[in-house]
Amino acid sequence: MRLLLICLLSLLLAACAGGGGDPGARTAASAQPTTSKAQARAKSHTDLGLAYLDAGQMVTALDEARIALASDSSYAPAYNLLGLVYGELRETREATQSFERALQLAPGDPEISNNYGWFLCQNKEPQKAMGYFQAAIRNPLYSAPAVALTNAAACAQSMNDEKGAEEYLIRALRYDPGSARALYMLADNNYRQGRYNEARLRMADLLSRADATPAALWLSIRIARHLGERIEEARYSTQLRRFPNSPEYLKLTQGQSE
Repeated sequence: MRLLLICLLSLLLAACAGGGGDPGARTAASAQPTTSKAQARAKSHTDLGLAYLDAGQMVTALDEARIALASDSSYAPAYNLLGLVYGELRETREATQSFERALQLAPGDPEISNNYGWFLCQNKEPQKAMGYFQAAIRNPLYSAPAVALTNAAACAQSMNDEKGAEEYLIRALRYDPGSARALYMLADNNYRQGRYNEARLRMADLLSRADATPAALWLSIRIARHLGERIEEARYSTQLRRFPNSPEYLKLTQGQSE
């Protein structure tokens, strides 16, 4: 009964999640099967901890990871959860140790590899991160290659490799054509290379699939300006005014162009 309640609460928290960094940049948990009651308990608490992480409740997520490891000290996904939580808390050494322990226990696990890669990318180690993204992408059992490919694109951009980033994003969209994150990043990539018509098409695709965000509207405004599409620029500007507290709205009112 307790395990059932834990699973139900995990699902409820996941549905309500609003924090925990960029959820689109990570894949939640290993698909590692459970083979004992101890592992089943560890999995339940790890899943619950991930839900708390996504809800921005770091202390509780950390507690759940520790409970999971008390149930099974060799359960790799629990160390993955520890790495994610410590990463959010900017505890770099603890996060590194947790991810590396997770991969010692589950070598090549694609979810853990992707998550560690993203942590490394965020902590200014993009070249090292690329190896972990590649390991995740190459794994035929990985259920979310588009996530790792998009993360690899972000890392490539941090190294000023616009061409490499574009190639990763195109591959990501082959796996997940509706990925809002990949579509936005590819449109932004095209825009920064001066390929405004391509950027416009990408943004039109994105806005047809997902709700408009301030960032998406601001990029669409700048694309329209470069193309001389004044009516389009005015339409997007009107929509951006629905977000008066956003940094993008402030840029619009200050007459910024970038």
